[in-house]
Amino acid sequence: MADNNHTNFDSNTSVNIHIMGNEYHIASPKNEVENLEIAARALDKRMKEIKQGGKIIGLERIAVMAALNLSYELMFGDSTSAEETDAINQRIKKIQEKVDAALASTAQTELI
Repeated sequence: MADNNHTNFDSNTSVNIHIMGNEYHIASPKNEVENLEIAARALDKRMKEIKQGGKIIGLERIAVMAALNLSYELMFGDSTSAEETDAINQRIKKIQEKVDAALASTAQTELI
């Protein structure tokens, strides 16, 4: 019988993303690489827009402002990008599927 509990570890890959001219090596499940790259491009774009505004200086401060802006948009529905909305909806669907699978597995275990 195959052990499916370790498939997440076997399917991880290293992804190089670029944000504000810096390269970051990120471990990601192979099936999430495209979404990670989309998220990295969106973050890079947002951080460059903040930097071009000229009011905030320093990579860390720019990153914090970008994170706050994105968090606000996610929480209060101020996101205007269809690409961002689609990525979020896909992620929510995957999380729901994982939760449903975990609950089904737990329910089957309790019956045994």
